[in-house]
Amino acid sequence: MTREDRPRRDANDPLLSQRAAMVFLLAALVGIGAAVLAALAGNVWPLAVSVGSGAGAMAVLFFNQIID
Repeated sequence: MTREDRPRRDANDPLLSQRAAMVFLLAALVGIGAAVLAALAGNVWPLAVSVGSGAGAMAVLFFNQIID
């Protein structure tokens, strides 16, 4: 698709839809919560960040399926 064929966006159009923003917000909250819980359980912070990232990625898939 060339640049001329793309539809023009209005300057006031949002970058994300409300549904996408909600999915990413909930996934971020799940990831942060999982990372904090892993860190509080005594794991080192790189492992806690890895746990949070994995939980956030799975949360995106989950919330994408259930939110209409």
